[in-house]
Amino acid sequence: MNPELVSGWRPEPVEDECTPDLAVGAAAAGLWGTAAPVAVAPPMWHWFHFVEWTPRHLLGADGHPANGHFLPPVPDRRRMFAGGTCTLHRPVAYGEPVRRRRTMLGARLKDGRTGTLLFVTVRSELYQRGQLCLVEDQDIVYRSGPGDADRRGVALATTGPDVDPDSALPLVTDPPLLMRMSALTGNQHRIHYDHPYATEVEHYPALVVHGPLLVLHMLELPRRALPGRTPTTISYRLHSPVYVGEPLAAVAEPGNNPPLSLRVATARDARHASVELRWD
Repeated sequence: MNPELVSGWRPEPVEDECTPDLAVGAAAAGLWGTAAPVAVAPPMWHWFHFVEWTPRHLLGADGHPANGHFLPPVPDRRRMFAGGTCTLHRPVAYGEPVRRRRTMLGARLKDGRTGTLLFVTVRSELYQRGQLCLVEDQDIVYRSGPGDADRRGVALATTGPDVDPDSALPLVTDPPLLMRMSALTGNQHRIHYDHPYATEVEHYPALVVHGPLLVLHMLELPRRALPGRTPTTISYRLHSPVYVGEPLAAVAEPGNNPPLSLRVATARDARHASVELRWD
């Protein structure tokens, strides 16, 4: 990746607005077969409500928009969801307008195993009735052109992970689950629904389970174990992909009460994704 391509790239802050819809909350709850929220969105469920549907003719080869305000000007761009940190001040209420202000905090180049990577951090601030609800700093990694890694030989997990069932929440991944998550979040990345593209172009062994879905599944553990208690800070990281068909489980690390450290495990990898929680 040529550093000159992004040396002068400094997108200005942007603002938009949406009104969280209870029907969307009910559809999101259907991912886990749980009861729909009735007044406020659970932590991180704002991902279901600020959804952008780019016209088809403006999409790139990977299904993402070819151009966008916070999309770096690099050729043959590949995008990976890396992680982020969210500080929660007050819940987001359904049925009331939410104003979102987004700012690019930084963009830095780093040499990785698959070539030069560009790390972009975008801050989102959500306000309702003039009050700050949350601040999320999200990290997205980009590379230019296909990487050297070819994962098509990865042996997929066929059995669930060896974890304590009392501290774990299993999830069976299948194409309908990925389709619903893509629809609920407006995620048009073809690695989640287009098997030939995922395997032949991006060289994965199968469709890829959404990183945000792994994060949200981990957060189901404290949401169920501690109803009515909301953490003040959520830090999440994606470490390695989970592929469709692999049985997974969200796991609370032992000794956490309330659970502070969470992870997603399969029989193939003990830590595909992780979450650290804080209650102040």
